[in-house]
Amino acid sequence: MKNFKKLFAMVLVVCTAAISCKKDEKALNENISPIGGLTLPANQASIKLTPSNASASQQFKWTAATPEDGGLILYEVAFDKEGGNFTNPVFKVVSDGGGVQAQVTISHKDLTKIAALCGINSSSTGKVNWTVIASKASSKKVGQESRSLQLERPAGFAEVPTDLYLTGSATESGDDVTKGIKFKKLEDGVYELYTSLKAGTYQLTDKQTAAGRKFYADGTLLKEGTSAITVTGGTKVYYLKYDFNVASVVEVSEIQSVGLYMSAYASEIGQLSYTSGGTWQSGVIPVVFYQFSWGRDERYKFALHTSAGIKYMGSSNVNNVSPVGQAASYFYLNAVTNDQWNNTYKFNPSADNKSIKATVNLGASGPYTHNIVTQ
Repeated sequence: MKNFKKLFAMVLVVCTAAISCKKDEKALNENISPIGGLTLPANQASIKLTPSNASASQQFKWTAATPEDGGLILYEVAFDKEGGNFTNPVFKVVSDGGGVQAQVTISHKDLTKIAALCGINSSSTGKVNWTVIASKASSKKVGQESRSLQLERPAGFAEVPTDLYLTGSATESGDDVTKGIKFKKLEDGVYELYTSLKAGTYQLTDKQTAAGRKFYADGTLLKEGTSAITVTGGTKVYYLKYDFNVASVVEVSEIQSVGLYMSAYASEIGQLSYTSGGTWQSGVIPVVFYQFSWGRDERYKFALHTSAGIKYMGSSNVNNVSPVGQAASYFYLNAVTNDQWNNTYKFNPSADNKSIKATVNLGASGPYTHNIVTQ
């Protein structure tokens, strides 16, 4: 009987507590006051987009909404085609501060994507609409005001490829796309490659799969599509450079020869032959340092003879030191001027009156570099 009374008392306490908690519950207030006016950019503002400029951006601002209970409101800026009603926006972006600030900064690169989604083609001008969506818990409210924005797209792709590969029967890897040759990425949308091409066809693609986006050159313009580029004649070595930011073929030039240039002689003392994979290898080259009154000079760099002219590859250091004991970066190759003395390397002192073999590696898998081996 005593245990029964204790059990009854405990049940009574639990029930009382539950009733008490129920009385303290409050309904979640999801009401949001209307978003204030849009303030920036002005209605009908015109923006000339420069997506290749990483720092180019546009700020969007509006007057914050007010929650009835002082809770947190999150914001998204929504974009739609001209005449759209935002029931299915083509693009949305969360505001600054993780969605809590009444402003957001959008890059020209993203605005170019938005323009493309709204049907504005490259090298064209068109209009998009934008507004702000406020949300609190499950409640969302589209702003009462929307504005029009005129966007001018440059030539180029709204979505530049993250990677770029060369594939096709004219290439060193053949037409197996899974073995496509990767380009070196210089910056977003800009790629270059040193490779050989033979009679056949080739394409550019952003993936080593059949599903990748395909691109081709039409004169000096880059276009998306499955058309192939045809190569005729014998095997030749080429330098290819493309800029997808402006849909441009920057350069396609034949590399006719690569020479080892010695500064003191102001001439090339030996030649390198192309092998594959962006690599050139010399035979045995005799090296004799030049005798000046102050000592013997050992400076050198490389000269690439192309159909577009002579290009020099040398050191990032204007005045260099001996290679003995230096890191691998000492031998990295960079585009340099035709200055006779600056941005050169120095032979190992042991190479004087000996012979060397030189290797130049302009493959895309790592830093451009070279190697000198004394025979």
